[in-house]
Amino acid sequence: MDQAHLAVRMAEVYARHAHRPATRILRGDDWETLTYGEFERRARSLARHLVDAGVQPGDRVALFSANRPEWSIVDFALLSIRAVVVPLYPTSTPEQARHILADSGSVFAIVETAALLARVEEVWDQLGDLRGLWTIDDVPSEDDRVAALADVLAAPASDGSEGEVSQRLADASGDDIASIVYTSGTTGDPRGAVLTHRGFTHELDALDAFFEINPEDSSLAFLPLSHALERAWTFKVLMSGCLNTYVADARTVADQLVLARPTMFVSVPRLYEKVFLTVHERVAGSPAKKRIFEWAMTVGVRAQHAYRQGRQPSRAVRAQLRLADKLVFASIREALGGPKTVMACGGAPLRVEIEEFFGAAGMLLCQGYGLTEASPLISFNAPAAFKFGTVGRIMAGGEVRVGEDSEILYRGPNVMQGYWNNPDASAAAVDDEGWLHTGDIGYLDTDGYLVITDRLKDIIVTSGGKNIAPAPIEGLILADPLFEHAVVLGNNRPYVTLLVRPSPPALEELAAQLQVAAADVSELVHAPEIVAEIKRRVSALTEKLPSQEQVKDLRVAWEEFTMDNGLLTPTLKVKRKQVEERFSTLIEEMYARVQDARGKK
Repeated sequence: MDQAHLAVRMAEVYARHAHRPATRILRGDDWETLTYGEFERRARSLARHLVDAGVQPGDRVALFSANRPEWSIVDFALLSIRAVVVPLYPTSTPEQARHILADSGSVFAIVETAALLARVEEVWDQLGDLRGLWTIDDVPSEDDRVAALADVLAAPASDGSEGEVSQRLADASGDDIASIVYTSGTTGDPRGAVLTHRGFTHELDALDAFFEINPEDSSLAFLPLSHALERAWTFKVLMSGCLNTYVADARTVADQLVLARPTMFVSVPRLYEKVFLTVHERVAGSPAKKRIFEWAMTVGVRAQHAYRQGRQPSRAVRAQLRLADKLVFASIREALGGPKTVMACGGAPLRVEIEEFFGAAGMLLCQGYGLTEASPLISFNAPAAFKFGTVGRIMAGGEVRVGEDSEILYRGPNVMQGYWNNPDASAAAVDDEGWLHTGDIGYLDTDGYLVITDRLKDIIVTSGGKNIAPAPIEGLILADPLFEHAVVLGNNRPYVTLLVRPSPPALEELAAQLQVAAADVSELVHAPEIVAEIKRRVSALTEKLPSQEQVKDLRVAWEEFTMDNGLLTPTLKVKRKQVEERFSTLIEEMYARVQDARGKK
């Protein structure tokens, strides 16, 4: 058996940790837990029934579900029979589902709920390859192509299915396709990255050299498992014999962190930013609390700088640190469910002040970098090798070089085979020498740490020919807890403008300070005093930028940015094109007003 195959490795985990808890999910007020032994029995039974249903090695099978233990059980059942898993985001529309199912040629699907089933049924007549579907929930259906998973598993599998599953596992190769993961995409139809078992297992081995993970550890899966980051991390958690807690609704993650108290956690920047903003909001209204917080941060930063230099902080700093911990830092750790052996961040840029904030509280936040096409890891910080403001050193076995326009190019065993059914896009993404063109701009510093400065496709080119990177400008603005989102605009325009969405609690606090009253918080964004203060803050935050990067006008967008309304990707990055389309009236108004003002001079 090939140890580079995920299901082969998982078989060893089952044997070694059969009695240990593997998965957990909150059902009502109680935890529902499965051991590794129970996980294996369910995955094996499902694998046998999939064989009986005619699923062959190499067949694509879609998995359309929110996070739950069954997601991973289905995943490993499919991997063990050498099928190719095609995940769909639970937020996918019928048209998005149609594209992925049709493009991948999925012959079978496993769908979670009645609502998700309805989305597939709406487009099923356009899916020539899809011949059957099982639902995880007990969903009644008159369609004889649809069955409830519980009913399928209640019937005995065929006598020959057990031997067939074993034979397929014996024939498994690390070069088998494990999954086709469709990129969330900010423009056009998603493209399916073809990822191998060896690509995933290479990453698991690379992490072993830098992180000490043992079966006593536990993790919390709240990012969509259909995203490569959470999927790969879940592989790592389960392959380590740890307990993985599944969060079905990401909106409950703050509460579940406190309830589950995981020792490991991987997230996108947005969650860490929310903790950062919440702490700042709580102290903003009290000068005394603000002074205590700022003093504690100074003490924490001094202590951490000493530790990083390999020495103990001074006796005075250590004494102050104990008090700072009691007054401030303990509550920060508690907000994330206690101390962490691994606390990582990926999927989007993380601001340095967030790293310093958690570092001062004694929680090392290890930022990493990658993309779906790299299964998804390229570089990461680790306890023994980290530098704030970077995304870490390149993963063992991989190489990075800087190409034209400062684009980061990556080559390694975890690079995708290409985009499924799309040779032109594949050739554009991975060149003849195996270099993956990431589309990100950056450089390697003198210590070998990778720094990402922006997305190549996000670079703004003004009508005057000035090239402007929006991310650093947005980072400056988002350093103010008043702002939840900031989107710099100006492509093919004469100058830069800005859309901001304020944090509602911070906005209410500002209104109280300015003595501005409104019947509803949403009305505050129209108050002249509020708008003037927002403009003043943006101007102060960006005053040292070159003139071409100065914001000439801004508008406040009150609508929330979410995945459901299409303004955020599953990793909570802003979709710039969709934002520009949604707020086109505001944007046009900005440019018209500035033009009019200039014309009157």
